[in-house]
Amino acid sequence: MKNIFVLACLALAFTFTSCSDDETPGGGGGNNNITGTIWSGAKITFTKANGSDPSDPANQDRITDNVIITRDNSGGQIYNVASETSANKNSSPAGTRWALGRTSNVENLTFSTFRGTIEPKDVVGEDMVMHLVDDDIYVDIKFVSWTQGKQGGFSYERSTE
Repeated sequence: MKNIFVLACLALAFTFTSCSDDETPGGGGGNNNITGTIWSGAKITFTKANGSDPSDPANQDRITDNVIITRDNSGGQIYNVASETSANKNSSPAGTRWALGRTSNVENLTFSTFRGTIEPKDVVGEDMVMHLVDDDIYVDIKFVSWTQGKQGGFSYERSTE
């Protein structure tokens, strides 16, 4: 009986210390300390026109060497051409985490995958933060357009360094 109690306690301790797919900067809760960089420079607009070639650098937003965003013309969501050849709805864009909100409130945001945060068809007009994980940079981003019907077009405004 004593061994069962010890195993139950260990299982409970593991449950409370395990990591999840969600991430809150600084470890969760309210007063998180952000160790990364928040980009609060001028906003730029990136646009990928319907039907344009996603492999052409002109149709990719090179945010850093680790994160280059585009979208295929077969529909689906955005992906990171720096580390992916196509979108995976469960994890793309690789190397990024997303939250609804703004960097001015980043300490209180909960980050997840792009699709775990929002359905792509509902993204237009939402204030979001994109965390560039490897670079540890937080970027304000707001989608201006998202073309449906397998055309691949989208545009967004985002903060810069």
